[in-house]
Order: sequence, then C-alpha cells, then structure tokens
Amino acid sequence: MNAPLYNTHILRLAASIPFHERLSDPMASVEKRSPVCGSRVTVDVDLDDNGRVGAIGMLVRACALGQASASLMGAHAVGRTLEELEAARDELTLWLAGERDTPPEWPGLGIFTPALPHSARHASIRLGFEAVAEAARQAAQVRA
Repeated sequence: MNAPLYNTHILRLAASIPFHERLSDPMASVEKRSPVCGSRVTVDVDLDDNGRVGAIGMLVRACALGQASASLMGAHAVGRTLEELEAARDELTLWLAGERDTPPEWPGLGIFTPALPHSARHASIRLGFEAVAEAARQAAQVRA
C-alpha cells in the first residue's frame, strides 16, 4: 500500500515554518516560483563572518508540500555554508528525478518519498532549497 502524499507529518511541518518573517536588511533575497502550481518561496539570507548562514527570513506562499520542504530547509539552514546548501539542493533535485536512490543527507527529506511518482509536485518541494542556495551565493558575492 502506498503512503499518502499529504500525511500528518507533512501537514505539521507546513504549519510550523521557522523564520517565517522577512529580514529587514538582508545581504541577499531570492524568490522562486513554481510555474506548475504558482507556489512561491522567498528567502532572505545574511552570512556571518565565516561565510555561513547567520540569519534567514522567509515568505512562503506554497502548497503543503512546498511549505513542509521550506520548513525543513529553514530548520537546518543556519550555520550552513554555500557549498552545503548547493549540495542539498542538487541532491534533492537528483532524488526527486529518480537519479539518486536515497533521500538527501538533509534532515527529514525522506518524508517526501510518497511524492516521488508525482513529478508535478517536485518543483514546489525544491523551491526553498533553490532559493536559499541562490541567496547564499548572492550574499557571498556581496561579501567578496
């Protein structure tokens, strides 16, 4: 029997997005949008002196899957390097596309296993990770 696409864990994550307010003066801000469903995630980032995410703010207007994914991203992004964020984004993309057998190393992403056969949902799941990686890259360029 297949697991339901929207389960209690996903709905709880969707309802508990951390850093759900925008930063007042971020080093970088990126909005990503899914053309399939219209979901949008905006991520603001500040880097600390070591080039790691020191502060993050988000505005999430997405389906439950996009919200849950943004919640997982936000819960574990502070303290991460640009390289770690790009690796998480890339691993998530490969896994959703069926080019990787296991979920990414990022905590909790295995909850999206029921979404693997639903390719129309993949863009929404990727939004937060795409936005934070791009924002961190832009912030690193500002620091340089």
